[in-house]
Amino acid sequence: MEMDLPQTMRVVEITEPGGPDVLVAATRPLPVPGPGEVLIRVEAAGVNRPDVFQRQGGYPPPPGASDLPGLEVAGTIAALGPDVTGWRVGDAVCALLAGGGYADYATAPAPQCLPLPEGLDMVQAASLPETVFTVWTNVFERGGLLPGESLLVHGGTSGIGSIAIQLAKALGSIVYATAGGPEKAKACEALGADRGIDYRNEDFVAVIKEVTGKRGVNVVLDMVGGDYLPRNIDCLAPDGRHVTIAFLRGPKAEINLTPIMLKRLTLTGSTLRARSVAQKGALAQAIQQHVWPLIAVGKVRPVIHATFPLEQAASAHRLMESSGHIGKIVLTL
Repeated sequence: MEMDLPQTMRVVEITEPGGPDVLVAATRPLPVPGPGEVLIRVEAAGVNRPDVFQRQGGYPPPPGASDLPGLEVAGTIAALGPDVTGWRVGDAVCALLAGGGYADYATAPAPQCLPLPEGLDMVQAASLPETVFTVWTNVFERGGLLPGESLLVHGGTSGIGSIAIQLAKALGSIVYATAGGPEKAKACEALGADRGIDYRNEDFVAVIKEVTGKRGVNVVLDMVGGDYLPRNIDCLAPDGRHVTIAFLRGPKAEINLTPIMLKRLTLTGSTLRARSVAQKGALAQAIQQHVWPLIAVGKVRPVIHATFPLEQAASAHRLMESSGHIGKIVLTL
């Protein structure tokens, strides 16, 4: 069974590297799902920082991936490629993509699809895959955060930050989060953080030392990089883990190796986009087992700041670059 599919679809292309205005609506043929892939009729697509970096020319898609931006979508399966098991046409899903989400239709490897979480609509579901996959693999797998341990999240009101706070809290950890301005620090606390830290008016290192009795935190989730790295190392407790997922302040830092040795620290990090389908599929299974039940009972909820129609992708990118948002920005189709 296949849906009656059109020949063409609306997409948003990156015409050349540049500012938000290089995102332009266009028409393309429908993609054809390959072996092990499904075709999704997209109803909503999440907007993420990597989309901005790709638009600026700094984050090319992996070989074989769509050149269109968009790393996460929610919608309905419209067709199955060869050798797909476990899914049927008409199933409501959200999916992690290597690209291609800013379009009416997108292909996704079947293992990277998840059923629509109980109680969520398509917009909420579209905001989850890139964020939840990133948080799960970095905070819980690489960072090894355990119940009773403490986590410092930078960018607490970002899409990733808002999920990291809720997920760590729901799984029994103590959470501290930085954000720019008192309103955003309060928003972190509303999401469950034990202490929101306004980095514009407070020194997060001093706050962490104070609230932890000088011991420090067990895990730092960092998307800032640059000069934050030595300060993060100061914040870590013995046997602490520092996980890098982005570097808004640049990829280079000067660090003192002494505390790494004395405190037995681990510095790690990862990117998601270039990982194999098998690795992402294993992550999807872990997320369905550990995270989806927390969403079903309302312990973790996506925070949607704003939605834009697909044609207004440039406006969505402008908002993201202003950092005026709390939570996720989603395109609707």
